[in-house]
Amino acid sequence: MDGVEMQKGLVSIITPCYNGEKYVRETIESVINQTYQEWEMIIIDDGSKDNSVSIISEYVAKDGRIRLVQQPNRGSASARNNGIKQAKGQYIALLDADDLWDAIFLEEQIKFLQECNAVCVCCSYRKINGNSQNILQPTIAKKKITYDDMMVRNYVGCLTGLYDVTRHGKIFLHEELKSIRDDYAYWLDIAKLENLICGNGKILASYRVLPNSTTGRKTALVKKQYLFYRTYLCLGIVKSVINTLRWGVAGYRNFY
Repeated sequence: MDGVEMQKGLVSIITPCYNGEKYVRETIESVINQTYQEWEMIIIDDGSKDNSVSIISEYVAKDGRIRLVQQPNRGSASARNNGIKQAKGQYIALLDADDLWDAIFLEEQIKFLQECNAVCVCCSYRKINGNSQNILQPTIAKKKITYDDMMVRNYVGCLTGLYDVTRHGKIFLHEELKSIRDDYAYWLDIAKLENLICGNGKILASYRVLPNSTTGRKTALVKKQYLFYRTYLCLGIVKSVINTLRWGVAGYRNFY
């Protein structure tokens, strides 16, 4: 556990932040409002040039469960790993600085994880725009996600995943992926541990879709998605093309 003593029942929320002043306050508030209160929030500022640090510092001063870690800009994978290394919780959750949790998110997901006796769970989520208004159709979680499922595409909404470290220890992101598909690889590695991630059908979180976000630029990701199948998963050309097409169709349905 990297020399950090684990605290049973504690959730470590890892939040990378780069120039997140517009939304980070709302994100932090969604954590503070959780009905399940045994959490720590580790916010890693990844070299922001805006007012993010000042806003985060306000909350650090008011709530001892919130910590600010600063690092030079090295990307979200590096920032998340920095937070995971320092995490004390039995559970690890990744929450970006512009996404939101419903107040019952942690309570419901911990209960669901225990009922499933799973090492990891995710849930359904709605999509919101820059004004926090609902857009598009919600993404409904697949009930049982296997490693083979994940080899085709990522079925885990990153903001909804909850991983229990007690069975297999901490899992880290692949920084060599340069923050492209690194979250996919992270959940794929977790799925491989026991060949199962359980999906909660309840909508418990809000994923923010912005025009300049990675998700908002699906067409620019096609080549990178294909290369992920070819180089990281080492799939053949035909399988990589088929999986890229399947990923593209799923993305079109989700975001258009």
